[in-house]
Amino acid sequence: MTKSNTKSTTTKLVVTAMLTAVAFILQYIEVSIPLVPSFLKLDFSDIPELIGAFAMGPVYGVIIAALKNLLHLPFGSSMAIGELSNFILGASFSFTAGIIYKYKKDRIGALIGAVAGMTVMALISIPSNYFVVYPVYAQLWAGGDMNVIINMYKMILPASDTLIKSLLIFNVPFTFVKGLIVALVTFIVYKPLSGLIYKLNTALTKKK
Repeated sequence: MTKSNTKSTTTKLVVTAMLTAVAFILQYIEVSIPLVPSFLKLDFSDIPELIGAFAMGPVYGVIIAALKNLLHLPFGSSMAIGELSNFILGASFSFTAGIIYKYKKDRIGALIGAVAGMTVMALISIPSNYFVVYPVYAQLWAGGDMNVIINMYKMILPASDTLIKSLLIFNVPFTFVKGLIVALVTFIVYKPLSGLIYKLNTALTKKK
């Protein structure tokens, strides 16, 4: 590995650490959304993951998602299930968007990647919640009774009388809208941040 490649890798490690720290902090900023159960909260911690995937490649988006949730693990109260779910959804979003942008590095590529990423994330939320997250939550806090969770959805919309209906009616649109908000914020801040990343890389690769 040449000195230039080594310094470029160093830049990516520094940027990854910085974006992970920001994602970790953003994970604590949660917003309740009307017309959805109170346990579904919007947070913005996927923004640094998407920025990392666009700036350095899709793998870095996944790495940031993993590191963020590992840092959050000691402070969580969901027996690691919440962190696992957050990782699965965030990683699928950033990786899908990043892999498309990698081969089409322009605004159209970023837009297509973001839309594809939020769609994949919304679709993956169905099996993730149905087979893993909600069954574990039901065991931990409802004595294994899934109806306790379903009833929280039925209080808002009586027609959501099964778990799969609840996920399709509430979670999929919620997850898609979350991805849309993350993408919009990323598009706003990406250009100035990418300039800072370029300057950092230039500074680290500059010969002394």
